[in-house]
Amino acid sequence: MNVFYEEDGGFKAGTVLEDNNSSLQVQTQHGKRAKVKSSAVLLRFQHPSLNDFMRSAQTIAGSIDADFLWQVCGQDEFGFEILGREYFGREPRAEESAGLLIKLHSAPAHFYRKGRGHYKAAPPDALKSALAAIERKRQQAVLQESYQEQLRRFELPEPMRPALKQILYRPDRNAAETRALDAVCAELRLTVPRLLEKCGALPSSHDYHLGRFLFEYFPKGIGFDPALAVQEPAGLEAADVDAFSIDDATTTEIDDAFSVKKLADGRWQVGIHIAAPTLGIAPGSALDLEAARRMSTVYFPGNKITMLPEPVVSAFTLAQGSHCPALSMYVELTPDLEIASTRTAVERVPIRINLRHDTLDSVFDEAAVASGRVECDHGDDLLLLHALAVKLAQGRGKQEAGAGRAEFSFHVDNDRVRIVPRKRGSPMDKVVSELMILVNSAWARQLSDSGLPALYRVQANGKVRMSTVPAAHQGLGVEQYIWASSPIRRYADLVNQRQLVSIVRADPPVYAKGDERLLVILRDFEAAYDAYAEFQRQMERYWCLRWLIQEDVSMVAAEVIREELVRLEAIPLFCRIGSLPSLPAGTRVEVALSAIDLLELTVHCEYRHTLEPLQPAATPA
Repeated sequence: MNVFYEEDGGFKAGTVLEDNNSSLQVQTQHGKRAKVKSSAVLLRFQHPSLNDFMRSAQTIAGSIDADFLWQVCGQDEFGFEILGREYFGREPRAEESAGLLIKLHSAPAHFYRKGRGHYKAAPPDALKSALAAIERKRQQAVLQESYQEQLRRFELPEPMRPALKQILYRPDRNAAETRALDAVCAELRLTVPRLLEKCGALPSSHDYHLGRFLFEYFPKGIGFDPALAVQEPAGLEAADVDAFSIDDATTTEIDDAFSVKKLADGRWQVGIHIAAPTLGIAPGSALDLEAARRMSTVYFPGNKITMLPEPVVSAFTLAQGSHCPALSMYVELTPDLEIASTRTAVERVPIRINLRHDTLDSVFDEAAVASGRVECDHGDDLLLLHALAVKLAQGRGKQEAGAGRAEFSFHVDNDRVRIVPRKRGSPMDKVVSELMILVNSAWARQLSDSGLPALYRVQANGKVRMSTVPAAHQGLGVEQYIWASSPIRRYADLVNQRQLVSIVRADPPVYAKGDERLLVILRDFEAAYDAYAEFQRQMERYWCLRWLIQEDVSMVAAEVIREELVRLEAIPLFCRIGSLPSLPAGTRVEVALSAIDLLELTVHCEYRHTLEPLQPAATPA
């Protein structure tokens, strides 16, 4: 005795070895033994060959038209035995009944399963929709195969071009284009960007990385609406100072400047002047909403995406030769540079000169400070500010430190990159950093004392976060701290400047206590600022790899950071080395570089040998 039964959504045939009423022991057509529930058995039959039986059943199923079956079966539920007698016009043979079952089972759009061997015809509208979906799926499969054939030849299918960014950066996994790409990538063992590069669809590896960032954070483009207007602040008093700024040569958004003025009785007045775009940007205006959407200027080697339109930047940047709207903090110092008092003013500040890092580096260094002479404009002012900076650092409990690890500047010109090192901790750096800490902590204290909410920078247990409630910044050694010194470049600074201006002018604050807008701004600013910083790091890594290719570097010195991680000495590039032996942090090693991938931003590194430590430069006699 043989049986035809259902198992795992399909049909099988087997020879009964043992019948236990509720279950059967059978041997399948492939020779395997199986236990089958009696309730799963649909047919019992005699046949000399199970293989022949199943082949006959499949042939019969293939000859049956599902549409015809659907038309003749009626709308009531039916059993396959009854339909078999009507369809064949007689009692069907076992292989015919099996063939009918296989057909019914393989046409779920036409027939709904209603139990063992029982079915019900689909309603006409449901069948029409189901068949249309099946046809669409068939067409999609044909289209996908067509795409795959072209991609295998490294040809980009023309319909993919308009949706290339979507396919690259946010693919629809159900689309034929994405499925075709994934299938061919799996066949050829390529990533999607690498396959598209071979198809000529990526203009450059640089555009691929930049495009990903712009697709996510600037989907409507980086341009500004020409209609965005800035208000020209009027009625500002002119400050009686001679101010100067200190910035990198490429900086156009100059936020801060300084002035030094000798007073009576050997006292000094030091002015810290911060650009005041808040005087021309009304809260809630179209310009303000656009700045809030961007939250910060985006910096990356060779370019930047500004937070504010160029006309607004030009109107408020502290450019030399101009009288700029500014929020100034004046610090009165005793002859021994103790802070006697501070005051804040909203005014216009004359900027006499913009001093640049590339010219100051060689004249404002430790030797110049030791000699008491700085050969440049405002040289004497720089010496006084440096002495003040040293005193301020000591007051925060920060000991005098020598030059730190090198920082690097990236200069991209005509697709070539220069990576220029500059030691941190120079007198110039110390002046700028200490005066910024002074003004930001003093203004934070002023806001806190006034009871106004602001966007504070808080550090506890090594973790920095933003808060609308003042608290200590342990790393800087100050009781309160805000960002308010870069309002052209950061929206958090612009928000804090608004609060400060309201105090100076005795106006109602823009953001009152409990204003939920501040919490929204805090959240959005942190998210955007972190994303922009990550993008900058990614693009710096890209240009480091480009530099290695450009300079044909295959061997380079590096410093061990920790297990399997080194930092190259010539450029700010971190690499993982599986072959790195166990060495103390700070050990110098030579590593071999190969297989640079500008799409994946990877480079293969191998340890070669350990180098001698660098000898400190001799001190001039």
